[in-house]
Amino acid sequence: MKTIMLIGCIFANSSLTAQSRIISGVVIDTFSKEYLPYATISINNKIVTANAEGLFSISLPATALDFNLIVSYAGYESDTIIIHSFQDNYIVELVPSVNKLNDVVVITGVTKATSIKENPVPIVVISAKAIDMATEENIIDALAQSAPGFNSVKTGPGVSKPFIHGLGYNRVLTLYDGVRQESQQWGDEHGIVVDDYNIERAEIIKGPASLMYGSDALAGVVSLFPVMSYNTQGKLIGRYTSEYQSNNGLIGNGMRLIYGSEHWSYALRGSYRIAKNYNDPIDGWVYNTNFRTTNVSFSAQYRTSSGFTTLNINLYDHKQGIPDGSRDSLTRQFTKQIYEIGAQPDDNIKQRPLVPYDSLNSYLLSPLHQRIQDYKFYSNNHYEIGKGFLDGQLAFTQNLRREYDHPTDPLQAGLYVRLYTLNYGIRYTNQIFEGIELTFGINGMYQNNKNLNATDFPIPDFTLLDVGPYIYLRKKWQRWTISGGVRYDNRFLRGNNFYTKQDSATGFFKQVFSQDTTDSYLQFPAFNKTFAGFSFSAGLTYLLNQQISLKANIARGFRAPNISEFASNGLDPGAHIFYLGNRNALPEFSLQEDAGMEMTYNDVSIYISVFNNYIQNYLYESQDVDSQGNQVVIVPGNKTFRYEQSSAELFGLEATVNFHPEILKGFSFDNSFSFINGYNLNPSYKHTGVNGEYLPFMPPVRLVSGISQEIKTRSFIITSLTLKCVADINAAQNHYLSLDHTETPTPAFTLVNLGILATIKYSQNYSMQFQVQVNNLMNMAYQSNQSRLKYFEYYTASPNGHLGIYGMGRNICAKLIMPF
Repeated sequence: MKTIMLIGCIFANSSLTAQSRIISGVVIDTFSKEYLPYATISINNKIVTANAEGLFSISLPATALDFNLIVSYAGYESDTIIIHSFQDNYIVELVPSVNKLNDVVVITGVTKATSIKENPVPIVVISAKAIDMATEENIIDALAQSAPGFNSVKTGPGVSKPFIHGLGYNRVLTLYDGVRQESQQWGDEHGIVVDDYNIERAEIIKGPASLMYGSDALAGVVSLFPVMSYNTQGKLIGRYTSEYQSNNGLIGNGMRLIYGSEHWSYALRGSYRIAKNYNDPIDGWVYNTNFRTTNVSFSAQYRTSSGFTTLNINLYDHKQGIPDGSRDSLTRQFTKQIYEIGAQPDDNIKQRPLVPYDSLNSYLLSPLHQRIQDYKFYSNNHYEIGKGFLDGQLAFTQNLRREYDHPTDPLQAGLYVRLYTLNYGIRYTNQIFEGIELTFGINGMYQNNKNLNATDFPIPDFTLLDVGPYIYLRKKWQRWTISGGVRYDNRFLRGNNFYTKQDSATGFFKQVFSQDTTDSYLQFPAFNKTFAGFSFSAGLTYLLNQQISLKANIARGFRAPNISEFASNGLDPGAHIFYLGNRNALPEFSLQEDAGMEMTYNDVSIYISVFNNYIQNYLYESQDVDSQGNQVVIVPGNKTFRYEQSSAELFGLEATVNFHPEILKGFSFDNSFSFINGYNLNPSYKHTGVNGEYLPFMPPVRLVSGISQEIKTRSFIITSLTLKCVADINAAQNHYLSLDHTETPTPAFTLVNLGILATIKYSQNYSMQFQVQVNNLMNMAYQSNQSRLKYFEYYTASPNGHLGIYGMGRNICAKLIMPF
């Protein structure tokens, strides 16, 4: 049964007007007393979401009496509370109930907090608890363990790019607190820029989300929510996170401090992570995969009875080695570059010196590394206006990216680009008729990119403007929920003539700024291009009964070519690829159909979803070859790719089956399955199979199966123990792109992870979590077809029979989370 406790009496607040009244409180587990973050609170057709600590507040007219407050949270029985005139503050205690998983609430891709069972768009929510228990190398890899159909393409432990249904790069949009992450994501070795220790929740849209977000959301959205400030009743609250991983010696520490009162609240967050090169059973230490990352962020929020304004500052600094896979042909030991390519003496990839042991097993970064600095300042705003509410966002980002690839001049960056991004958005939501909700708005971005003191110029200087108005309708009728909308996007892309010439003093190339372009090379001719298109989404859900819900959706996505696809003409030193853009590229348009069914019972929950995605004008990389079929080499030691277009089709199936018998308290047996196939529909590749018909980086058939058992103890110190074992089973991938030696077949492999988590009560009010987990318990030697390192190889044969770089070996992880 529910328990409601009075934690405050009637109070008068001179700062509030006589026309409003604030109902506030906290939502907790009735047994463990733990906060339930992001619980859903609804009253009088108004919905709010609790914050990361379960705290909520909602404004009502001062005359409001005897209203029903409905509180719900995934995996718990909903609670209905009568609001009385003599009580404004509440503690709401919810009782766990395994058959309520479909009550989870989402806020990505919708205009307000919405129950996932009423949202027709395929979406997965990863809770704060699941993120806290993850021991992967970064947040993207952690999410990939919890969401079928979501994968990552990796360049070592420090770089993981999100892929949804086999699509990634600029086809997947990453949001941080609702702000687009713009960090030159066209690059192969460019990861996302977030604080791994301060993500409280994640939502993944699996399918076109252009309706709400415009270009670059063609495959879906990864929305990351950091812990934010809230009213702590004048108390300073914090949390400390510490982590160690044995394989690469990763050491990580994170801290958050939160303070808040009735109107103002503040959050200060920071983290530092450092790692050596990782180790695998075949290659030993993998040179230049070490990294170090520093994050600092601050938030301030001002809240009134009608809404709030949040101001945020984020500072991110990441240094990452740039692996190239060069090694000795006989010993297979890694080698390092000491001479410049094309200079005297010339660099010979197959005759480089061996990397000494003290450089392999070291936190010290090689002179050849990349550095990413990302600075954000943004504001999110939400206010009630009339019977509706207005949301507004304004964000500024400066992203600096340097890739150092000159061994004879390690302070000279090869690639050095600075990207300014201004994001904007405003929308208004109101109920226009009985049960019909209308939202209209506009969002977009302005960008300015400039090459700075560099020697390699894969992309030109440019300015970009995105503008996208949209309208969205949602209707609830009995057991049906119907929603949909339309949008029209415009992207304006501009660039001037860009000249380069060789510096006679250094031998490196440099940009020419003067009017005198004698003996210079017009690397990027001027361009003035506009891309435009419609997108839409339409879907419905039907609640068959309390246990079974059905949903279907169809969506058209839009994506303009990114700057690399459209205009590149130079070497990306980190990727070791010379890119050739396509000035005739057209926008991509996708049409995806989804259908799903969810069943939740006391002992089992099942979810099944199928999709089909047809993409018009699909842009893809094709290795450049001459008329005799020989690879074109513009820069020695680097491949040459150009961008081409055709149609493509992807389809697949995903399923989760979770057993949680009521008679076995704390036991769960969770399973997720995914199958994805992708085809290039270029007529010249029809029926060619691996020689062009299959799309690259397609994830294999995958089954993630895990058993866990939570044991409640009688100890006053160690209050619970959780044992878990997970098997990550990956089938062989024989649908690969072998054309021009792009990919090779990938054998099947299974990774077993084993761990234990202890909840330790160290004070009257706080408990900490200490976890030890062994990933890749059997020290399996494996390669993933979604690892770029698999293809870092300069020989066609090897004495040990292994080519390319293998995945991380056994890794013992220890993690401590201590709130205070």
